Amino acid sequence: MPVLELGDMVTVPASDVSYIVTEYGMVNLKGLSVWQRAKALISIAHPSFREELTKAAIKAGFITRGTLNLH
Repeated sequence: MPVLELGDMVTVPASDVSYIVTEYGMVNLKGLSVWQRAKALISIAHPSFREELTKAAIKAGFITRGTLNLH
């Protein structure tokens, strides 16, 4: 999900999260910028959702045209 719904709870601040693991890979988010974190999380999402998540991240301003093709 690109954003949380009203009433959803977060128990760990994003700045405290380092490693995220899914069945599609692992990323270390420590020290990454917002756009880098967004792209890293999208890279380990189910392949069927990556395009949709990328569009949502662009719409939300997490990824800009300038950062779209950066690694």
